[in-house]
Amino acid sequence: MTTSHADAHPQFAAALQELGLDVEVRRFPDETRTAQQAAEAIGCAVSEIVKSLIFAADGVPVLVLMDGASRVDVERVRQELGAGAVTRADARIVRETTGYAIGGVPPFGHRSRTRVLADRGLLDHAVVWAAAGTPHSVFALDPKTLIAHAGGTLVDVRERSAEGSDAPSAERSA
Repeated sequence: MTTSHADAHPQFAAALQELGLDVEVRRFPDETRTAQQAAEAIGCAVSEIVKSLIFAADGVPVLVLMDGASRVDVERVRQELGAGAVTRADARIVRETTGYAIGGVPPFGHRSRTRVLADRGLLDHAVVWAAAGTPHSVFALDPKTLIAHAGGTLVDVRERSAEGSDAPSAERSA
């Protein structure tokens, strides 16, 4: 494992600099594409991982920030946005919208501005870990600051069956 802004994706490193954020970016030799892989590499709970997931609400990309132990309830996202339909975005849309590949999407520093919904469960932790633009790099930040820099609106969009659960999620962090 190494640490420096050079270990972040260049687009994300530029966003950190622009925001004046001095965070430690950790790079791991093995991929941290899923919340479970990231938690194992970091040595933290799966719920301390932030998944940055892109959905399409009536065809418009929206970013949902969710803790790694929970799953997004698409119906709750639809209701929150007042959309007719919400679906998971495919890899092409994720890359076009964010500039990053699935498994490395950070919570901010994207190619285009999107609406951001941040699940309230992220606030259950003093520190959370998120992708730094690659499937091998992560950074830590307190959740309030992370959500603020992402421009996120606090919502409750996790699956109800997962609330209060620390069971690992197989959902890929994006």
